Order: sequence, then structure tokens, then C-alpha cells
Amino acid sequence: MALPTIVIAAILSSPAGAQVTTIVQSATSHDPIAGAIISQGAYEVRTEADGRFTLPSHVGCNHAPVNIRAPGYWRTSVRFDCERTDFPLVQLQPLRPKAVYLSVYGIASQILREDVLRLQHQTAINALVIDVKGDRGLTPCPSAARRNVGAEAHAPTAPPRVPDLPALLKELHRRGLYLIARIVVFKDDPLATAHPEWAVRNAKGAPWRDRETLQWIDPTIRAAWSHQLDLAEEAAQLGFDEIQFDYLRFPDAFGLRFSQANTEVNRVRAITDFLTEARARLRPYNVFLSVDIFGYVCWNQDDTAIGQRIEMLVPTVDYIAPMLYPSGFTWGLPGCERPTEHPSEIVRRSLAEAKRRTGLPGVRFRPWLQAFRDYAFDRREFDANAIREQVDAADAAETDGWMLWNPRNRYDPATLPHPLPEHP
Repeated sequence: MALPTIVIAAILSSPAGAQVTTIVQSATSHDPIAGAIISQGAYEVRTEADGRFTLPSHVGCNHAPVNIRAPGYWRTSVRFDCERTDFPLVQLQPLRPKAVYLSVYGIASQILREDVLRLQHQTAINALVIDVKGDRGLTPCPSAARRNVGAEAHAPTAPPRVPDLPALLKELHRRGLYLIARIVVFKDDPLATAHPEWAVRNAKGAPWRDRETLQWIDPTIRAAWSHQLDLAEEAAQLGFDEIQFDYLRFPDAFGLRFSQANTEVNRVRAITDFLTEARARLRPYNVFLSVDIFGYVCWNQDDTAIGQRIEMLVPTVDYIAPMLYPSGFTWGLPGCERPTEHPSEIVRRSLAEAKRRTGLPGVRFRPWLQAFRDYAFDRREFDANAIREQVDAADAAETDGWMLWNPRNRYDPATLPHPLPEHP
């Protein structure tokens, strides 16, 4: 199955040396796509409200591919023949990713991987979130970025490996799956061991460890950022459609020391500046960029003491991914003290608040939803009804799909939404 393509309807093409003006349209609605990102090298422009954009001759007529992406659609690259006076109108295919998560162990396990792949035709699942660097700093394939910085040598255990990850990704794309590379950023015990000068410190100045006895990287040390961006670039080169940063935040603990004063201004600047650099670094690859945030970040007016302020993330990423697990809302919401009893309300109200505060449409959000047993309230299983309530709330908010989190990578098809019927 070939990947759907964003296509260009050209309305004006001048002879070589002149500007090229085109329109990005939707195939299903035939509406123009506003805000689509057009890029080549360091050059970037967005489409206007009518879907139109203009390329200078040195970009549009240099025979190099022009990259195009827009939230809610597949990415693509096109070349313009400036000797032509018109271009044929072609269709743009929309996409709403409905994903499940595969850890480093999950993608490397043939059993777990094949179980997940069977979901594609049994359920609505059409996308995968795959660990490129997981919570313990492991990667599913050898990484030059990890090796060059010394992190690979300090892995806590021999990591599971996918024999040929590029070939596997090509096969997954052939099946029509949208592929998201999850990269855990500042929670990185092997990197902190290799570079203790980059580690978060406790009040006594010793390397700090979290509840899992794992070390973190100090987000205010910019020298440490380049490694994470090297890894993101590797993922883009492998062929992932999207780079998703997780643990892009400060640790949620007290009494820690960083290279800069632990103030809200410094925390927010570190997170947003990292994303700004990531966006510039990844521009040549035409990949979507997303960031995971705490669910309460949708509500809190400050940075939740971790550097995440939702309004500040808007210019830096294509998608914001709030973790809307009811079990994570320990203090509930106003009028909702038992979140696990009202999963739909948690998702619905949090997305509404995020949209209100940012002014963004639903398509700029893709929430993480709970597909695991509750750990905070009554230990209930999240069954088909609980999952369906969350999915329906996300769909009603017109989000760019949703993602299901289960750390064990086990997903019962009976609990998942069914695929939509195909139109005749």
C-alpha cells in the first residue's frame, strides 16, 4: 500500500527565474489548507487562509524537492517544473492517527509486534508510537548518536535489538501505518553516567536519582541538547513520520540543583528553546514534531514547576500530546473528585481547556489515553467502555487522533474501537 500524499494544485507558474504560486488543498472536502508548512533547507513559509503560498525562484525552480506538511494530513515532497505554465490538480489525503505504543522491548519482540500489527485490520488502529529511546535510555537498534556520546556503553542491560529497523519501518509504511518516534529526553540514566557534569544534582551536590533510581540530565545545560537532537535526526533519517519528545521537562521533585537558578522563567526558556532548536535541526527532514505534556499542564497557569507552559509550546511543535490518563489526575478536577469513574469528562474538559487557552483547533492536539489498570484510586481495569469513553471524547474534540498507552504493550482487540466502514 502506497502512502497517501499531500498534493499541490498550482494556479500560477511563471517562466524559470520567476516566482511560483501554488495552493494546498484537501481531496475529501476540496477546502484549502491554511497554515501548511512549506520548506526547503533553511527556507520555510506557511500557506495563507486560502491555501496559497509563493516560492521565490531560488526555491521553487531549483529542481530540488519542496517539503510540505500540514496537521491532519500526510507529509510529502514535490518538485516544480518551472518550464510548465500549469500543473494538474491532485488530491490531498487526510489522516487522523489512532496509535498504540510499543516500547523498545515491544518493537523488538516478534510476538508483541505481530499482536499489535493484527490490530490494524481488526480495530481502528492505523499508527504506532515506537520507542527510539525509552525510559531507561535503551534504543531498539545501534545508534551512532548514543555511541559517540558514551551513553551506549553505560546501558543498564543489553538492549533488545530489531535486526533491521530501517527495513521494518519500510514494511510498516507499506502497510499504511503512520510511524511516531518516541524519544525520552531528559530522563537519561546512561547519558548522565557517561557525562556526570550534565546530571541533575540534589541539595548536597550529588547526582540525583528519581523513584526508579534513574538519573536525569539538567535541561538548562545546552551542551547536552545536541545529543538528543542527534538522536532525533537519526530517527528522521530512519523514516519516521513524526518525532515525539517525552520527558521534555524538569523533574517533578523538590530541592534539586541545576546549572541555572530554578525559576519558572529559566525552566520555560529551557524547554521552549530546546524545541526551537529541534525544529530548526529537523526542518530538512519534513517530519512532524510533537511533545508530551502532563495532563494538568492544560489547566495550570504556571509551568507546573517542570518548565511546561502550554501557550509557549504553540509556535514550536506541530502537535501537543497531553497525557490525559484519569489515573494521573490525582487531585481530580473541579466537580470531579474520582477521575477514574469519569474518564470521558477528564478528556473532554482538559481538551476544551487546552483549546481555549491556546486558541488552537482540535487538530493540533493528539492526546495520550489510558489503556492500563488504575494505580491511584481503586485499581480498576480500563475496559472497553472506559477506553471508548476516552476515544469518543477525543474524537468529539476533533483532535488529530489519539494514542493508547499500555507499558506492557498488550492491547485486547475487544477493548478497542472498530475501524470505520469504508465508503463505497
